[in-house]
Amino acid sequence: MVGLIFFLFSCQSTSNTPEGEEPTALPTATEIFSLPTVKSPTSTVQPSPTSTETTLPDTSTPTATSIPTTTFLFTGVIVPARCVQAAIDASGDSDYLYDEVRQVISQADLAIGTLNATISDYPPRTGCVPTYVLVGGSENADALQRAGFDLMSVATNHIKNCGLSNCGDRAFFDTMENLRRVGIAPIGAGDNHQQAMDPVVVEVNGVRFGFVSLGQLEPNVFAGEDTPGIAVLNESNLRAAISSAREVSDVVIVIPHWGPEDVPTPNYSQRDLAEIAVEAGADLVVGNHTHVVQAIQEIDGVQVFYGLGNFVFDQDWARDHQQGVILLVTFQGTEVVDYQLIPTHVDVDGRVHIAGDLEAAEILARIEEASRSLP
Repeated sequence: MVGLIFFLFSCQSTSNTPEGEEPTALPTATEIFSLPTVKSPTSTVQPSPTSTETTLPDTSTPTATSIPTTTFLFTGVIVPARCVQAAIDASGDSDYLYDEVRQVISQADLAIGTLNATISDYPPRTGCVPTYVLVGGSENADALQRAGFDLMSVATNHIKNCGLSNCGDRAFFDTMENLRRVGIAPIGAGDNHQQAMDPVVVEVNGVRFGFVSLGQLEPNVFAGEDTPGIAVLNESNLRAAISSAREVSDVVIVIPHWGPEDVPTPNYSQRDLAEIAVEAGADLVVGNHTHVVQAIQEIDGVQVFYGLGNFVFDQDWARDHQQGVILLVTFQGTEVVDYQLIPTHVDVDGRVHIAGDLEAAEILARIEEASRSLP
């Protein structure tokens, strides 16, 4: 059984350090976790038919007698829209969102995010106003790439947002194109449902890691037999996606977009689908959508992370919605041998901070409490 390893860091910026807590400088990457200073060798992305191939840096070769170690990084939901996009427009800078976490992201062998907005210049900016139309400009794709992201789950409920009656699927296609333009492979969406179900396969250190992502919640974004959209999360599709990934992968990683918002305890549907995923052959399950951190569970030796909270979003109306965790999962060969949680805090303008000690303890305690409450 992999132990639950919590890391607390005092490195939140002065702008959001809780009263009575002394801010400290952002730690170096080696103070956060032990990883190579560059991404692992021989890492290539073999995307679904609609993706473009991406090759990661080749720096060294593992020895024949050692089992190579590979570290993946996952974040909570990324929503560069509303107040976040308004702040980007005002500053003319989209990179500031990730300035304090770029070093952490870029040092993982593969960094995977979850995008729950469109990235398109076609829809008008909404400004910093309450709206369910979540759109960000194309510059956000470039910022994600410069931050160090390699893959992006897009099987999310806001991935077709546009706000214009004549938009159709244009913003959705723009999002896919913008991600591919900067070398980030989208997972979980396509020109039709079969493409959306296809795995993205990444080979790192001689191990083929297959990623699939499926989503619930918003039928308007579901792909059809001949229509674009996301892979639909249900039992039959989940089993089929994992089976297809298993045929071409040594390790299968499932990224579901699921569950009710605002609650740390996963509901019955999430728990049932998690058990189905493990039974079907998933080696790791990392979910999102709920906008708050959720429980962690081990099912038959497989780690399930139900929700990582918000990574980039403007939901400053509740403290727990400004919080999330960066998840680091370490594989030795094909086996998960370790994971780490790095608590984060996001400002209303989307800037992500490593949480200070007090807030980090608060976030981790909420995860632990939710985890202990599972039946």
